[in-house]
Amino acid sequence: MPDLTSPFDATSLTTERLLLRRWRSDDLDGFAAVNAQPEVMRYIHDGRTLDRAATAERLATYQRHWDEHGFGLYAVEIRETGELAGFTGLAVPTFLPEIMPAVEIGWRLGRAYWGRGLATEAARAVVAHTRAELDLRRLVSIHVVGNEASARVMVKLGMSLERETVQPDTGRQVRVYAMDL
Repeated sequence: MPDLTSPFDATSLTTERLLLRRWRSDDLDGFAAVNAQPEVMRYIHDGRTLDRAATAERLATYQRHWDEHGFGLYAVEIRETGELAGFTGLAVPTFLPEIMPAVEIGWRLGRAYWGRGLATEAARAVVAHTRAELDLRRLVSIHVVGNEASARVMVKLGMSLERETVQPDTGRQVRVYAMDL
């Protein structure tokens, strides 16, 4: 497992129920458990679950993204219990070249955390932080057709459908939602 500590100050955001923070090395097992859930991963990339080693690689990628861009995917922790629920944050969606340059807001929560408004709560905090602190003028979000719960979060954030297309590396139909900041 790579060291996920950063030489930069870790950015964190707090909501009523959540702490959004930089990833720590001790997040690996909790995030691997999220990525091992078929229902969670159904609409992610090619739909396959990730094992612990693949999850460790993803966490290292997330850390590099923070270091390179100054923003990234936050670990989402339930404040009351300290449980890792998943992630919410910003990424550069290079997997969809036709919309580049772009910054995507996205989320992934373990199944136990669905249906409670946590993705929307976390995403709203990221949007507010982005507006206040980052020099970005626009956000997109990629909706894999069929993942209606995720599309509802996009609409709640104030995003609008911009286009329908196909993700080149998977052949999946996707909808691109966007919002100006």
